[in-house]
Amino acid sequence: MEICPKCGLPTQACVCSEIGKSEQKIKITTEKIKYGKIITLVSGFNKDIDIKTIAKELKQYLACGGTIKGDVIELQGGHTSRINGALVKLGFNEELIEN
Repeated sequence: MEICPKCGLPTQACVCSEIGKSEQKIKITTEKIKYGKIITLVSGFNKDIDIKTIAKELKQYLACGGTIKGDVIELQGGHTSRINGALVKLGFNEELIEN
């Protein structure tokens, strides 16, 4: 059985990523790219959090495509009005989400 080096709990019961979610300041911006298309950029994630899982959940919730570039999630389309609700459902603090 493996032990998490941060919290000292077994890896199955580790809560480090959940605690980290509530303390992160997330920044949401939109950008116009080639051919006038709009993408939504979600940034500000710590290294502790699994960004792939968050991107997958956001894409499913918003019914859009997207990718990860570095530590930024790029979502196809302008989702600034709906993305706050999606991030809150994933466990992020609403007060620390900046549009």
